[in-house]
Amino acid sequence: MSENRHANAAVVHVHRGGKLVALVGNPNCGKTALFNGLTGSHQKVANYAGVTVERKEGRLVTAAGKALRLLDLPGTYSLHPRSPDERVTCDVLAGRAKGEKRPDLVVCVLDATNLRRNLRLLLAVRRMGLPVVVALNMADLAARRGLKIDAAALSAQLGLPVVRTVAIHKEGLEELRGLLDQPEVWAGAPLPEAAEQQVDDHVTVKTMLRALQLDHDLPTLPSDRVDRVLLHPVAGSVILAVLLFLLFQAVFSWAEPPKDLIESGMAWLGAQVGQWVPEGWLHSLIVDGVIAGAGGVLAFLPQILILFFFILVLEESGYLPRAALLLDRLMGSVGLSGRSFIPLLSSFACAIPGIMATRSISNPRDRLVTILIAPLMTCSARLPVYALLIGAFVPQRQVAGLELQGLVLFGLYLAGILGALAVAWLLKRFTNSGRLVRPLMMELPNYHWPHPRSIAIGLWQRAVIFVKRVGGIIMVLTIALWLLASFPAPPEGATGAPIQYSVAGWLGAGLAKIFEPIGFNWQISLALVPGLAAREVAISALGTVYALSATGDDAAQALAPLISQSWSLATALSLLAWYVFAPQCIATLAAVKRETGGYKVPLIMTGYLFGLAYLASFITYRVALLLGGG
Repeated sequence: MSENRHANAAVVHVHRGGKLVALVGNPNCGKTALFNGLTGSHQKVANYAGVTVERKEGRLVTAAGKALRLLDLPGTYSLHPRSPDERVTCDVLAGRAKGEKRPDLVVCVLDATNLRRNLRLLLAVRRMGLPVVVALNMADLAARRGLKIDAAALSAQLGLPVVRTVAIHKEGLEELRGLLDQPEVWAGAPLPEAAEQQVDDHVTVKTMLRALQLDHDLPTLPSDRVDRVLLHPVAGSVILAVLLFLLFQAVFSWAEPPKDLIESGMAWLGAQVGQWVPEGWLHSLIVDGVIAGAGGVLAFLPQILILFFFILVLEESGYLPRAALLLDRLMGSVGLSGRSFIPLLSSFACAIPGIMATRSISNPRDRLVTILIAPLMTCSARLPVYALLIGAFVPQRQVAGLELQGLVLFGLYLAGILGALAVAWLLKRFTNSGRLVRPLMMELPNYHWPHPRSIAIGLWQRAVIFVKRVGGIIMVLTIALWLLASFPAPPEGATGAPIQYSVAGWLGAGLAKIFEPIGFNWQISLALVPGLAAREVAISALGTVYALSATGDDAAQALAPLISQSWSLATALSLLAWYVFAPQCIATLAAVKRETGGYKVPLIMTGYLFGLAYLASFITYRVALLLGGG
C-alpha cells in the first residue's frame, strides 16, 4: 500500500548525472519518511532497468545549495537477498544494477529502538567499501522507552558520522544536509580491523551495545500489552473480523450524504448545459455521453475514499502485519503463508499495487499463487458497480441493528475472499510444491497513532487518481461508446430508440446471445466491453447506453431508478456474481505480464476468471429464478 502511494508522487525531471546518495535500511526504519523529508516534491518513480521493482529517486539540496541525486532503495534485513526487491538493493550497492552507477555515498538509516538488528546491516554495507553516513532515526521513540543513545559515542564506536533524526517531524534533516557538504564524508573512513577480518557481526554488535550500555533487556512496551489481546488466536481473530465488518458498514452509511450531493450536482449540471446547447449531436454528446457517463462514476468517489481511509489507518497504525500473523494459519491451510495477506489486502484498493507487492514474497510458488488470486479481492473499481446495484435493488433498512446494504456488500467481499482461498486450496491440492510448509517470519512494528497528514495525503492522491481516470480513460471510452451508439442514424420510419439501430446496438444484440443464459440484456452485454479497460467504465457505459435508449421523460431519470424498473432481481444478482469473479481490467493483466515475464500467466488468469464468473452468474441467475426473483 505505501509503495503505491509514493508511486503517485509528483513527477519532476531529475538529472541522471551528479553524485548519487543511496538510502539503505531495514523495513519499518523510517527510511521513506526521511526520503520524503529530504526531497520534498522533487522526486520521481520509475522501474529499475530490466526488473519490475520500483526505483524512487529525488533531488536533495545540501545546506550549501549543492544538488545531489537521492535514491531510496527497497528495505532489506541483510545483503543476502531472498526476494526481488532485496536483490535490487544488493545489486545497486555492488554496482551490478543495469543502467545505474554505484552510489557515491550511502546514508544508512537505523531504527534507534532496535539497534541490535539494524547494526548488522550497517556493518555489512560498510564492508562493501562505500562511504557511509548514519541517520539514527526514531530517536524520540527510543528516548521514551528509556534508551539513552549517545550519538557521539555511537559515532566513535562505528568510526562513522552519526546524525540523530526524527524523520516524520523533520528533526535532524538540516544537520544531515550540512554533513553532506563535508568533503571528508565523501572520502569515507577506513574499515576498522574487526570489519576487515569479517568478525562475526553478532559478536561485534553485542560488543558495541555493551560499550554503549544498551545491552540490557527492554521493558515491556505498551505494544506488547496490546498484542496480548490483538494477537490472541480467538480474541484477535474476532476483533479483526469486526474491524473488517465495520469497514463495509461505513462504506454505505457514511457515504450516502456526499453521494447524493454529487448526484444532484451532476443532474443540475446536465440540466444547465442542456439549456445552453441546442438539440442535436453536440447536445447528445455532452449531456448523454460525457455528463451522464462521467457523473455516474464520480458519484461513487465517497465510497472509495472511505475504504481507503480505513486501509490507510490500519497500515499507519502498524496493525496490518498483526492481521497477517493472525491469518497465517488460515493461509497455511490453503498452501500460502501470512506474508501473502498484505499484497492481497492491497488488492482491495487495486489489484495492480497488490500484485507489485508480491515482490516481498521470497518463495516463487507462493508469489505466483498470490498473483493469480489477487484479482479475486474486491478492488475499489468494483465498488461503483456494487454500490449502484445494491442501492437499486437492496432496500435501505436495518437488520438486527445493522445496515442491510452494508451486509450485502460485506457478503460480496467475503465471496471474493472465499473464492480466492478455494483457488489457492486447489493449487495446493494438485501441486507438489503446494504441500510444503513455509513458516512465517515477520517483523511487528510498534503501534503508533496514524499521522493525520499522511492519511490526508493518501486520500488526496487516491481522489486525484480516481478523478484523472474519470477525465482520462473513462472519458475517452465513454465518448467512443457514444459514437458507436449514435451512428449510423436510424432508418426512416424507425419506431425504437436510435441506439438500437447503431453499431453499439448491433454489438450489444450479438453479445446478448452469449450472455442470455445468465440473464444479461443487450445493454449490460454492451457495457461489459469497455468495462474490460477499467471496471468503473461499466457504470458510465450503462449511463450512456440508457440515456440514449430512453425516450420522453425517462431520459431525465438517474441510472439507479431506470435499472430497478427494467431489470429483474435475478439479473441484478447475476451481475453482482459476475463482478465478484469477472476477468480483470487490461491494466491488471499488463501488470501480471510484467511481473511474470510472459503471456502464459495472464492468459491462464483471464481464462479461469472468465469461467468462474460465467459459472457463478449462471448458478445465481437460475437459483434466483427458482426462488421467484424473475
